[in-house]
Amino acid sequence: QVQLVESGGGLVQAGGSRRLSCAASGRTFIFSNYAMGWFRQAPGKEREFVAAISWNSGSTYYADSVKGRFTISRDNTKNTVYLQMNSLKPEDTAVYYCAADRGGIGTMVINLRDLEHWGQGTLVTVSS
Repeated sequence: QVQLVESGGGLVQAGGSRRLSCAASGRTFIFSNYAMGWFRQAPGKEREFVAAISWNSGSTYYADSVKGRFTISRDNTKNTVYLQMNSLKPEDTAVYYCAADRGGIGTMVINLRDLEHWGQGTLVTVSS
């Protein structure tokens, strides 16, 4: 069974920073076989793509709304993916989820509903 566990959420003031982590585990789960992504869901809205990273960190992709402010990275030795969030805005308030899929970054962007593994999410609240 694969587990993705997000951490790092909390309350932050507008303009501040926060780093989210997502630790992956599972008896047969090979982290480096998977592209990893971050998604978010604000109250009353659908879940949306935020950022994705390829298995070897060779490629990254960001939603326009976070480009230049958020950075996704991964450490395959720790089975962990990170999301560094800077210059946070109140509209970044959401539950943030990580996901894993062997289909690559493209799958992360266009096939959100069918990704293989999801975490339970961590809430980020940005106060104005």
